[in-house]
Amino acid sequence: MTIRATAVTVSLATGLFLGSSSRPASGFKAVNHVGIATANLEKSIHFYRDLVGMTLEGPVTKVDDNPLYNHIFGLSHVRAKGAMLRLGDAQLELWEFDSPRGTAPPAMQPVTNPRINHICFEVADLDQEYRRLKAAGVPFHYPPQDFGSAKAVYGRDPDDNVIELLQMTGK
Repeated sequence: MTIRATAVTVSLATGLFLGSSSRPASGFKAVNHVGIATANLEKSIHFYRDLVGMTLEGPVTKVDDNPLYNHIFGLSHVRAKGAMLRLGDAQLELWEFDSPRGTAPPAMQPVTNPRINHICFEVADLDQEYRRLKAAGVPFHYPPQDFGSAKAVYGRDPDDNVIELLQMTGK
């Protein structure tokens, strides 16, 4: 079964399961952004801006024990810096915490661990982007795979988060 057929099947099944008429209408409008804690904000900005092609939205935000941020993060005495990046309608919010400092997860966590599994970027030419990013030092699990209607590959960002590059081929 192709990715597109699988996606349609999952979407239809999800709609049938979640979209029952007895369920109240949701007030949710869209996914606004995904937040990522990073060990090094500059390295992550370089990766997502310079290698992926996202746009840095505004200046880096600096937080120094601001009650609003302490409350939203559910922490005390937060010292951090953050940045928002955009690609199309998608945004990533990156945060590097100086205090309290987080702990790094084990390297190369498998995609089966409960967490955000991956971030997918649609590309025009997967093979070209794969070669370009690989030459820049981005690690990949395996070379691109052809699923018929799409080609895809999984790689890792500087914090070991999984990124997917996806090219819809329309076969």
